[in-house]
Amino acid sequence: MANKISPVPFNGTKEQEQKLLEVIAAHKDTQGALISVLQQAQDIYGYLPIEVQKIIAEKMGVPLEEVYGVVSFYAQFSLNPKGKYKISVCLGTACYVKGSGDVFDRLSRTLGISSGECTPDGRFSLEACRCVGACGLAPVMTVNDEVYGRLVPDDIDGILADYQNR
Repeated sequence: MANKISPVPFNGTKEQEQKLLEVIAAHKDTQGALISVLQQAQDIYGYLPIEVQKIIAEKMGVPLEEVYGVVSFYAQFSLNPKGKYKISVCLGTACYVKGSGDVFDRLSRTLGISSGECTPDGRFSLEACRCVGACGLAPVMTVNDEVYGRLVPDDIDGILADYQNR
């Protein structure tokens, strides 16, 4: 999955930046602390935009290329914000065989985003996952903590409309 620049502008707060600076200060002189700082930074911001990576690189004395290399290598890190409604479609074997690829494609077309991206209004983000543990309900997707099973592509518009109206 390639990481594209998010259409959602970065809008970090001074409070978030202060928390980040405290995290960096606590780990600055600890060798091998970059991943821990990145994890905590992602907890603070919800993702790791380039603006946050630059602060970490500068304050920790680590090249920006190294910070970006770690962020883009590990799947746990996200370069893009998550939407208010996080949609995850299972593309594991049971779900895929029963049509989850078509469900995912319909979501992607309808929302105008690909896996790992967020809609410009920040309402929805979309990702593919390998298993949600509900194979008997295949194909399955989740929206935040809500599980939707036995889906067909025509179900998508109604489900999204419900979240649009919240």
